[in-house]
Amino acid sequence: MSTMSTDTTGASPADRPSGAEWVARFAAALGIEPPDDTTTTTLLDLAGAAAHASERTAAPIACYLVGRAGLDAAEALAVASRIAEGS
Repeated sequence: MSTMSTDTTGASPADRPSGAEWVARFAAALGIEPPDDTTTTTLLDLAGAAAHASERTAAPIACYLVGRAGLDAAEALAVASRIAEGS
């Protein structure tokens, strides 16, 4: 039995798309443009702030809430930073 991890499709990690490729495919399937590099970096910073300020599960939920609220990623990161600082 192989110890190499696989995704739910059975593909090995080497056969899977990169994160950026997956996001681009997902965005296309949703009928929207993928985020630019600056937005991607900001969303990753937001996810990091959420995960470090509480539990790791807060990271994806925080990014979901950004979309629900219709906020710019930079605005959302500023809000998350204020919460992390206790303001």
